[in-house]
Amino acid sequence: MQLTAAGRVANRHRPGVLDCVHRRPFDATIRPMTETTPRPFLSQAGLRPVHPTTVHDEHGATREVSVAGEHPLTLYVDKREVVTLMTLGTHPEALVLGFLRNQGLVGELAELVAVQVDWEVDSAAVTTRGGQADWDAKLAKRTVTSGCGQGTQFGNLIDKITQTRLPPVPVKQSLLYALLDTLSKENAIYKAAGAVHACALCRGPEVLYFVEDVGRHNALDAIAGQMWLDGVAGDDCILYTTGRVTSEMVIKATQMGVPILLSRSGMTHMGLHLGQTVDMLLVARAKGRHFLVFHGAERIEFDARPER
Repeated sequence: MQLTAAGRVANRHRPGVLDCVHRRPFDATIRPMTETTPRPFLSQAGLRPVHPTTVHDEHGATREVSVAGEHPLTLYVDKREVVTLMTLGTHPEALVLGFLRNQGLVGELAELVAVQVDWEVDSAAVTTRGGQADWDAKLAKRTVTSGCGQGTQFGNLIDKITQTRLPPVPVKQSLLYALLDTLSKENAIYKAAGAVHACALCRGPEVLYFVEDVGRHNALDAIAGQMWLDGVAGDDCILYTTGRVTSEMVIKATQMGVPILLSRSGMTHMGLHLGQTVDMLLVARAKGRHFLVFHGAERIEFDARPER
C-alpha cells in the first residue's frame, strides 16, 4: 500500500482500486518513527474492492451493480498458521500488521522482517527476527467474537485491558457533528456496493485514516497497522466506526490508545462494561444531529444543542 502526496491510496498492481485509506499531510503533531526504527518489507497486494454483476430489479429490468469483494486471507507467522481472516483485500499488509498488534502477538514493529501477501494461495506470510518462541502460550486461548466475518481474540487480552486507564480527553459537540458530516461523504465502497463497514481515525476535525472492509474489526486492524507503520499515537484522537461497539472494538481501540469511540450503530453490554472500565468516552447511535453518550458525558461540551 502506497500513500500518495494527496493522501490517497495508490495501487500500482491493481488498476481501478477505489480510495480506501486517507491521511492528512504530515505535520509535527504526528509523531513518526525514528529513522533508526526498522521497517518491515511489505508487499503491495491490494485487490479491487468491488466487482460488477448483473441483477434484475423489482420491475424485472436488468441492471449493472457492484458487489463488495470478500477473500480469505490465511496468516502464517514463520511458516506457522495462525488464523484465516475474511477481508475486502484492499490493504492486506496493514490488516496483518494491525491484527498482530491488536491481538498482542507482536509487541514491536522491529520484530518483523517482512509481510508478503500472495493472493494466488490466499495467504500472508510474516517473517520475524529470531522466531516467536512463546507462541504456543499466545495461541493457546482463542475466542471467536461477535465481529463480522468472525473476529478472533488471542490470549487473555481482557485481563490486560482492564488494567488500562485512558486519558480523559474533552470534546465539543460541534466537533462530533463536523466529523459525522465529513465521514458521511467518505464511504466510497459502501455507496458503490454496500456490504462493508468503515472505520476512521480522526484528530480534531481532520480524518487521518479512513478504511472500509467487510468486517469492522478488519477495518480497525488496518488502521492500527498503518498507525504503527507511521508512528502515529492515538492518545488525542477519535475512533469512528459504522459498526456496533462490542467488547472487541473497545479492546482494539484501547490497544491503539484511543480515548474516544464514536459509532453510528449501537452498543453491546460487554462493550459498555469494558469501555467504562478503561474510562473510554463512548458515543453511539450517532447519525445526523442525534447521538447517545454511554460513558463520559461530562467530557462533552454541549456547544451545539439542536432544537427539540
